[in-house]
Amino acid sequence: MTLNTIALELVPPNVERGHEQALEDAQKVLRCSAETGLDGRIQHVMIPGMIEEDDDRPIEMKPKMDVLDFWAIITPELSGMNGLCTQVTAFMDEPTLRRRLTDLSSAGFDGIAFVGVPRTMSDGEGTGVAPTDALSIYSDVVPNRGAILIPTRDGEQGRFRFKCDQGATYGMTQLLYSDAIVGFLRDFAELTDHRPEILLSFGFVPKLESKVGLINWLIQDPGNAAVAAEQEFVKKLASTEPAEKRKLMLDLYKRVIDGVGDLGFPLSIHLEATYGVSTPAFETFAEMLDYWAPDTP
Repeated sequence: MTLNTIALELVPPNVERGHEQALEDAQKVLRCSAETGLDGRIQHVMIPGMIEEDDDRPIEMKPKMDVLDFWAIITPELSGMNGLCTQVTAFMDEPTLRRRLTDLSSAGFDGIAFVGVPRTMSDGEGTGVAPTDALSIYSDVVPNRGAILIPTRDGEQGRFRFKCDQGATYGMTQLLYSDAIVGFLRDFAELTDHRPEILLSFGFVPKLESKVGLINWLIQDPGNAAVAAEQEFVKKLASTEPAEKRKLMLDLYKRVIDGVGDLGFPLSIHLEATYGVSTPAFETFAEMLDYWAPDTP
């Protein structure tokens, strides 16, 4: 079963503004979609399960609304859209996690990506279920089980292959600001018969990034030259005028799509407006999807 979708990421609002902000976010999606010709094109909302991370996060992490509570508010507004989400597994025991995944599936989440501990902790820490174990344990509850794919990360070929061996049916990439995913998937296709669906993730970079640096922080990997080059591209996008910015993002999108399109992996598109839904972000997404989209021949 493949998702074959265009998904838009929406981060749950802070608890303090929960219901009001959730409705505003849903209405922005509808308005921006109508303004840019994307009305009816977005098939899934991807909601990340947010947990507290490093103290140096550029935007303070305040308590977030739970994924299910957020979804309950926005789903009546976003008719025809189903859900995708990420679920941190490492702090829940097996029965608790099973109940959580059952509730998510029943609420209309078609795919759940299992994620691990924050960067302040080491892999294996946490008293709950490891994400790689969850991929096999809950195959009867979650048909579409996802894993995060970071093509620039050292050792990712072996890591992602193991996740597929464990039962991952799709990989959701980290935000892509280079075409490193092309070489990664080409090598992966040569080394293994696994052909999971790949959700290719692209994020809009507004001028605000120059002051705040949230995207730069999200993709960081100190000492990794490939990521340093991506961070430079993000800086360039942030300081570039809108028309040229769209051109640069479209060029990247074309290189990725053209590079991975014939490797045998089912493809979906995951779009993210890291600083919030906006018309400029949707204008960029619309141009990208005009070039290729999973919902058109």
